[in-house]
Amino acid sequence: MTIGATYLGDDRCDFSLWGPTLDQVTLEILTPEPQSHPLGQDDWGYWRTSLDNIPPGTRYQYRLNGDRLRPDPMSRFQPEGVHGPSAVVNQGDFSWQDEAWRGIPLEESIIYELHIGTFTAAGTFEAAISRLADLKALGITTIEIMPVAQFPGDRNWGYDGAYPFAVQNSYGGPDGLRSLVNAAHQAGLAVILDVVYNHFGPEGNYSRDFGPYFTDNYQTPWGGAINFDDAYSHGVRQFVIENALYWLREYHFDGLRLDAIHAIYDGGAKHILAELSDRLTQFNQTATYPRYLIAESDLNDVRIIRPRPDHGLGMDAQWSDDFHHSLHTLLTGEQQGYYEDFGSCQQLATAWRESFVYRWTYSPHRKRFHGSDTRDRPPSQFVICSQNHDQVGNRMLGERLSQLVSFDGLKLAAAATLLNPGIPLLFMGEEYGEDSPFLYFIDHQDADLVEAVRQGRKREFEAFHASGTPPDAASLETLKTSTLKWHKRDSGHHQILLNFYQYLIQRRNTNPAITTGDRQQIQTQYNNESRWFSVHQSQANHSIWAIFNFGETLIQSPPAPNQTWTKTLDSSESIWQGFGPTAPQTLKGSESIKIPPLTVVLYENS
Repeated sequence: MTIGATYLGDDRCDFSLWGPTLDQVTLEILTPEPQSHPLGQDDWGYWRTSLDNIPPGTRYQYRLNGDRLRPDPMSRFQPEGVHGPSAVVNQGDFSWQDEAWRGIPLEESIIYELHIGTFTAAGTFEAAISRLADLKALGITTIEIMPVAQFPGDRNWGYDGAYPFAVQNSYGGPDGLRSLVNAAHQAGLAVILDVVYNHFGPEGNYSRDFGPYFTDNYQTPWGGAINFDDAYSHGVRQFVIENALYWLREYHFDGLRLDAIHAIYDGGAKHILAELSDRLTQFNQTATYPRYLIAESDLNDVRIIRPRPDHGLGMDAQWSDDFHHSLHTLLTGEQQGYYEDFGSCQQLATAWRESFVYRWTYSPHRKRFHGSDTRDRPPSQFVICSQNHDQVGNRMLGERLSQLVSFDGLKLAAAATLLNPGIPLLFMGEEYGEDSPFLYFIDHQDADLVEAVRQGRKREFEAFHASGTPPDAASLETLKTSTLKWHKRDSGHHQILLNFYQYLIQRRNTNPAITTGDRQQIQTQYNNESRWFSVHQSQANHSIWAIFNFGETLIQSPPAPNQTWTKTLDSSESIWQGFGPTAPQTLKGSESIKIPPLTVVLYENS
């Protein structure tokens, strides 16, 4: 089933609108010649018609019950913003040049999360293309783009999207996005899109006027919950599934990152994500390369990634907040909010070995038991990071790790992320220690909503006992402040850190022990008091032994595993702007070494 305005060629277009509770719908063609077309409704609540003389770019709206004039909730493009008319898009007029592209296996992925509006000074899809070669040279395999569904104004994180099918006009619209994906594939990079199926943005979304897109049975942190299990939910489910497949089919995305699925509420016998997984399986059977679904969730629920035959939701991977929190608290010492559940080397060891720290164990912050056992799932189903848009941008001042820890601490964060057997994710700019913040910003046209955002963020940070006033989210200067300063990567400690990241990725790609898929081949040791952690990993005839000193004093390592080892990385060496190494170049089993403060040392055997 096609929904929305589907251009068929030769200036012919199908229009399909879901509105099961409407009594009357008229399609109003605004350009090039004004026309009115009453629509007929089928048994499933869809209003449809096919028209000639509708060229690409035709502006249109719907008149509902003879009164309200509204854009299409399934619009492919909103050239005049969220309140303007919708436009017909010819999805077949783009000259794709990625016929030879066959994707990147998920377990081989190194993801780079970026926000189009702050990734470059121009803030467009076209400008992002100019930086793909830099990401490829770094060793990135996959870029993950924060949401680009049409939002109010010109600047936003993207989670206020009002038209899930429409590509943001200020970024370059449909052609700009297709050009970016096409160029990425030609450069050998996969592309994942961040999509939001737990809520709609607060401004410009008129879906309530068309039908029961929302349910009062649940509430999300961002307002009303989307209706996946109440009356008329079949049309909403179809809307979401078609949207997901639309991005994969029409824009050639390699996968989708599903935002905050813990706020996708569905009490039905078949969860919407299970249905989406089933449909993706069907899609992949005829696709030239596999597409993936990656879930963001704070539930620590392994059922999310269990296969459908094993009664799981069938997601291919999910984010592991526990790894981030364990690493962040060791590096910064922060203990506010949910960080109170973390802070020990033991927890980092658990997160490294098991992906989750809380596996039906008691969480002091939640004041309840939390999480599930991951031992039946491989590490390559868990995305881990030291920074991401949420963990940076939801701080009052948007500080990155570069503003919170020393240069040596940044090297520890890089090594912990890239030597881990999970799927590493880097947040744009972290590879060279970008020190500009990543702040929260909006461009709502509703003055009352802007003020509500300002007051809401003040209350949010007061709850975290943060002093001061958050930067004005509605200010253009807030966006500019958050934009990457690419020139920094070419000199000083920024360049050294960039080289450090690049070298770590080379080691990851060279030694299969780093990406071992067997949890039984991961052994960890730690000392909470001395603040060190070590890990020994094996895969076939390859092994690594890494020792992390998170403390401020010299430590004595545990005995080396019983092999002959060669040192391949030492963050205390002068090439990495360290204060001088103490660990020998070669090492035999059972020998112990001294590790300077805030240092990581990697030994390999093959």
